[in-house]
Amino acid sequence: MKIIMDTKESQKNHFSSILSRFHAGYFRISLSLCSQALLWKTLSDPSDDIHKIRNIFRMLPSAAFILLWSLALFSLISLSSLYLLRIFFHFDMVKREFLHHVGVNYLYAPWISWLMLLQATPFFKHEGVCFFILWWIFIVPILALDIKIYGQWITKGKRFLSGVANPTSQLSVIGNLVGARAAAEMGWNESALLLFAIGMSHYLVLFVTLYQRLPGSSSIPAMLRPVFFLFLAAPSMASLAWNSIYGKFDSSSKMLFFLSIFLFLSLVSRPALFKRSMRKFNVSWWAYSFPLTVMAMASTKYAQEMKNTASHILMLLLSALSVIVSLVLMIFTALHSTSLLPCDADDSMHCISINQRTSIV
Repeated sequence: MKIIMDTKESQKNHFSSILSRFHAGYFRISLSLCSQALLWKTLSDPSDDIHKIRNIFRMLPSAAFILLWSLALFSLISLSSLYLLRIFFHFDMVKREFLHHVGVNYLYAPWISWLMLLQATPFFKHEGVCFFILWWIFIVPILALDIKIYGQWITKGKRFLSGVANPTSQLSVIGNLVGARAAAEMGWNESALLLFAIGMSHYLVLFVTLYQRLPGSSSIPAMLRPVFFLFLAAPSMASLAWNSIYGKFDSSSKMLFFLSIFLFLSLVSRPALFKRSMRKFNVSWWAYSFPLTVMAMASTKYAQEMKNTASHILMLLLSALSVIVSLVLMIFTALHSTSLLPCDADDSMHCISINQRTSIV
């Protein structure tokens, strides 16, 4: 009897340990998988683009897309369930995460994931009641976070933007842009414009702040440097959102897409920046996949508008790169599943130990 009780206590402690080490940064995985599902849907959707390269993507089996969508849904439900349990059993850690200059931005990630998965769904139309209800459920938390975080940037002493800005701050912008795109697909252009205006106004200020690298601003550790790729995601998603609102990939969308291409080339030309973060597998590696996938989605709309071979080759290259990176990350995650929840100073986010130590970033 004592052995059984000790075993149960050990299992309980192990589960509690998992919840204490789990954090919102793990939603990078769902961001990547949900955006991949949306990319595959975008590539396979019927359009007036009859270029032979685009026709290659239309040959993708629908079963493969449904399998990917189901995998994304499973990962998102699993991560969301774990985080709900973390809220219930370790609310103090969630509260510290909310007050953390990096952690608070990843609270947008689950809602962004749900919105992207909603747009990729093959089971009901975007103009239907289900889409409308789910859109409201997922957009309200984003707006609540906007009011809290953007209000702090403007008014609150140590929470001024110049003091807390870091690359993950762009997730707040991306959340509004994803919501704007989903609203535009429902035909709610006024709501889409509202969210687009909120996102882009704060993106402009944030982009300038991050470029200035003001003294005293919050930095990120070496293990978190893959999040620099979020610089690509914001303008790429903005181009997609504006395309859905305006109904055409016009000059504004093209400029935003070209900006993401320029930032991508700027980052890949500096491999030394990411050298330390690549020494040991970490969940932060998933930060590479989502921005590349969003940029690939933007390239599909660009190719559809331009209808020339060069734009379709660019679409093919970016889409292939996005898929390859996602596959490699899935393989590495499967191979290192036992060490996916580290608790040391190199953790990709901030690992709060069982004895309530201060977060480490």
